[in-house]
Order: sequence, then structure tokens, then C-alpha cells
Amino acid sequence: MYQHDLHTQINELIKKSKIDFNKDNLFYTRFIANAAAIHSLYMDLYEHHPQRDKMLDELLQTIIISYKKRDTIFKQKDEEKLNKGFWFLSNEITGMSLYVDRFCGNLQNLNDKLDYFKKLGVNLLHLMPLFESPQGESDGGYAVSDFKEIDKRFGKLEDLKALEQKMNNEGMYLMIDIVLNHTSQQHKWAKKAKQGEAKYQDFFYMYADRSIPDAYEQTMPEVFPDGAPGNFTYVEECNKWVMTVFNTYQWDLNYTNPEVFVEMLDNIFFYANLGVDILRIDAPAFIWKQLGTASQNLPKAHSILQLIKQCVNVATPGMALLGEAIVAPHEIMKYFGTGLATAKECDFAYNATQMALQWDMLATGDASIMLASQHEILQKPFGTSWITYTRCHDDIGLGYTDEAIQQAGLNAYEHRRFLKDYYSGNYNGSPAKGALFGVNYKTQDARISGTLASLCGLEKAIEENNNDAIKTSIKKIILMQAHSFFIGGLPMLFYGDEAGYTNDYSYLNDAGKNYDNRWMHRPVIDWEKNKKINIKGTTENEIFTSTQKLISIRKKIAAFGDYKNLIWLSPHNIHVAAFVREFQNQKVFCLFNFSNQAAYLTWYAFKERGIVSLALYDYWSEQEFVIGADHEYLIIEPYGFYVMENRL
Repeated sequence: MYQHDLHTQINELIKKSKIDFNKDNLFYTRFIANAAAIHSLYMDLYEHHPQRDKMLDELLQTIIISYKKRDTIFKQKDEEKLNKGFWFLSNEITGMSLYVDRFCGNLQNLNDKLDYFKKLGVNLLHLMPLFESPQGESDGGYAVSDFKEIDKRFGKLEDLKALEQKMNNEGMYLMIDIVLNHTSQQHKWAKKAKQGEAKYQDFFYMYADRSIPDAYEQTMPEVFPDGAPGNFTYVEECNKWVMTVFNTYQWDLNYTNPEVFVEMLDNIFFYANLGVDILRIDAPAFIWKQLGTASQNLPKAHSILQLIKQCVNVATPGMALLGEAIVAPHEIMKYFGTGLATAKECDFAYNATQMALQWDMLATGDASIMLASQHEILQKPFGTSWITYTRCHDDIGLGYTDEAIQQAGLNAYEHRRFLKDYYSGNYNGSPAKGALFGVNYKTQDARISGTLASLCGLEKAIEENNNDAIKTSIKKIILMQAHSFFIGGLPMLFYGDEAGYTNDYSYLNDAGKNYDNRWMHRPVIDWEKNKKINIKGTTENEIFTSTQKLISIRKKIAAFGDYKNLIWLSPHNIHVAAFVREFQNQKVFCLFNFSNQAAYLTWYAFKERGIVSLALYDYWSEQEFVIGADHEYLIIEPYGFYVMENRL
């Protein structure tokens, strides 16, 4: 839509910036094409704000300045990605998420570890929060005191730039976090607010008495009810109450103030111009607050994300956005955009529901609840993708619906209690060694901590020196990874899982961590132990080489790109989670037995999907299977799986 005043304003700002309209014609075209959407979203948020016009001008200038600062190499990379279309849907990208200090000490050391990732097949690194945060009040780096300075524990900004350059040369991708919802109380804005500066007090939700905070508390749930109850903290220095939804030292930013938006957009572009390929937006569900609501997942939170996306599309279009919203399936879909904004908000979201459902299947040996949950998950729009994973740095929440549990004929409360008992090792016969996190003693809600290996039984099996149990736990580990690798999306390993790390209890000796049992699944890597990945017969070698093979299989098969091409097979055997991925002339059947018994799957399950060949080739066992009659069966061993292509 042509908007004379807006386009004139943009033209004047571009002229002042001395950008070459001919040389930078694609930038100019993108800006004009997206201008109406940027303006509309901005007005939706700030139309009635007294600084509306001034901050709109600042916003447009921020876009121009950020593009002008962008390195030529990154501009070329932008164009290459745009020419590919949705570059991030590719089956050739596999990621790993890690804490730099716990993985290898610092960024310089990480530079020397790139061969390790290449050997495994990982070509995208998600580096957990790197920017300055106070010791003892860091929340694992999510309490940021300076968005543009690397925390000295990891090195310097120049070290990150050197790492990114080497990764770029190796064809690797970089993902980092931005914490949009809050800052550390040690951030310069918070410090100035404490000193009484009205401008910076308006950057946060600050109140002179408890009347408004108490009104918010009536409808806002508690995020950490055991460790940080309530949503406001008294600030003695300025005699005011500030909103602190997460921890008392994390101050929530006030996005009803357009100056906050523009400042944070500048930080987003700062990361983009470091060469970041995927920006993980932490806790976007919380970024807009409104009295009388839960202040989560509000419509204007989506307007903010859509406005960010439109601005990024103009200045740094090669950077994809990941919204870290761990919410119910019907809510998560909104983070991809809805209505006219479908597929125009976040490019990625975590498939946290499917992750939790995998753990449900592993504990029960039954795919019923998982299958009952698929209708909403499959609504994800084309052009967007999932981050798929078996676990991450965070706890495992059982975030699927009671209705899905009830549809499987189970009592939701009792079933969730069973899962919590099973994975915390409090259920008779459970092999898992985890712990409950974030227990709400009012509702009995809780999440689960523990490494992939420990939750799959490896830790307990090693302690008991039980070779059969060790073998079974390894099969479970690989089953879980295979399911998350092939189901659709960008698979994200969590560091240590590729070598079978069990729970690390050293956090108990650290006063800054011992109150948070999530640190048990954030291990300190022992590089002497990691040498065992090269020694046949060790658990480390078996898990590493199996993971390596899964990555290799995925990269070979174009159908594993996320092209909205997954169809679930009818549940002929409820112990088996089975789907087909179709792309062009490919049909790949993925079958996973979550039972501790052999599973028998009728060959008719394949014929239902229109299979016409006589044989299927399994990439995992490297065997060919002749398709039998309808009354005959494919046998899948306990915790086994197949990745079978229809061979014409």
C-alpha cells in the first residue's frame, strides 16, 4: 500500500544517511515493501503514546543505520539465503546447544573445538547466553547487565567475532539468545532508575505503592513459586515496587514505552550484525503486560514480535527468529503469526509439546496420548519450522493437554503424578534418575530435571554394573534422538547427550547454583572422558557414533526437510509411533517402538499410505525388507526403530 507521507519520510532518512539508492536498491525495495506493515504494527502498539512520532522516526533511523553498519559479507549471505527461499527448512542443518564455559571454558577454546562438531555432523551452534550478567544473580546468563559486552568468563567480543568468522568459513551457522522480557537489576537502565531518573523508571513497571502491583497479582501466575514467589520486588534505593516476573534481580521491561522497543531493536540488530543466523528470543510470551490478565501470550506481545520480524526483514533478512514460548499447542501456533500475519512472526518455535510426549511414550510404552495431541501440532504453517529436541538446558514440563490424556482413557492428574514419580526415580522399578523442579505445593505441578542419559536409565545401570540395563538405556537414548531428528524441524542436540553424559552433581558445591537442580543436566565436559568416543566398546563411542549416523541419514534424505510433509500412520500397534515423510517422489517411513517388548506391525500399515513397491530399505540397519501380506508383520525390537524408504 502506497503511503505518501511515510514513504517520503523514509526517502528523506535514506538520503540523509547517504545510502546509495542504486547500490542498495534491494534494501530500499524491502523497506518500501514492508513500510506499511511496520507503520501499522507500530501504531497498533503506540498510536496514543505522546512520543509516538518522535520514536517512529527513531525506529526508521535504527533500521537504516543497522543496514548501513552491516558487513558486506553478511549482506551477501542475506541475498544467498533469500535466493534459497526458506533456507532454515533444510534437512542439512543440525544444531547443538551448549554453555561455552561448561563445554570448553571460553570462546577461544570453542574456536578449537569446531572439528569436534564437524566430526559429529553438527553445523549449527546455539551458544547459551554470552553477554554480561552478574555472578550469583545471572539466572544462567538470562539476567543481562549489558547487551553488548561479552561476559568476561567467556572472553571478549572480538573472540565471538573470530569464532563467527571461522564458523562462516566452515559453512556453519550461529544462534544466540536475546532476553527481551527483562534486564538484570545491574543493567545501566535499572541503576539509573534506582537513582530516581524518571526516564529510566519508565523503562520498567515501577510503582510508588502496592495498589497497582496488588491488582496485577490478582491475575498473574507465579513463574517460580518456590524460589521467587510473587511478581513484584521492593526497591529500597528509590522506595518503589518493580515488576520481577522471574527472579527478584530480573526487572521486566515496559514495552508500552516505545523508547524501550527501539532500544531493544537496536540490540537485536547489534546481534544480527555480529553474523547471527538465528536469534532466540527468550520468554516472548511475557513481553506485554496488562492489568486484569495473566500478562502472558497477549495479542500485543504478538504485535511486538511481528514488528521485530518486519524490521529484520528489511535490514538483516538473513537472520531467522526463534520464539522461545513454552506454551500449549493452541498458543504456540500464534507465535508463527495468525491471519494476514501467518508465517510472518517467528520463523521457529520449540516443539516442547512433542518433546514432552516423547518422554510420556518412553515411560508408558504407549503412543496413545502422543497421537491424541497431533491435530494441533500439525497446524504449524508452511514456511516456519520447529526446533525439535529430546531435552534442552531447561526443565521438562508436561505441557500437553488433559484432554489428550483423557482421550487415552487415563486420569490426567494421576497420569502426570506417575510421570513425575517415574522420572524422579520414585516409582517402583523405574530406571530413571532425575529430580522434580519448580514444585508448586498448592497445585502439585512440577517439571523434571535430568540428562537424557540419566532419565533413560544409564546412570542407574552404571551404578548397578548391569550390562543388560546399560544396553537398554543406550537403545532408549538413540530411540529418543532418532524420533526428534526425523519428525520434522531443526534437530537440536544438547551438549553432552552425544557422549552419554549422566547427571552432574557438582552444582551442589556452588552457592550460585545449588538452589537450582537444572544444573544437574548442564554438565561440565571432561575432555579426557570424551576421548572414549573413539574407543569401540565404550558407551561414549556407541552413543556418539549412533548420533553421528542419525545426522548423516537425515542429511541424505531431502524428505526430512520441514516442508509440512508429515503424515501419521494409523495406530495398528499402540506401542509404535509411526509416520511417513513425503517429498517429491520420496516416501520415508519412520517407525519407533517405545515398548520394552518386540512390536508387531502389520504390513497393511504401509499399504494404507499408497505404497506400491515390493521392498523397503532401512537406512538404520542398512537392510532391505520385502513387504509381506496383510496378515504378516514387520517386527520391531524393543526400543528399536526403522527409517525405511519406499524403493520403486
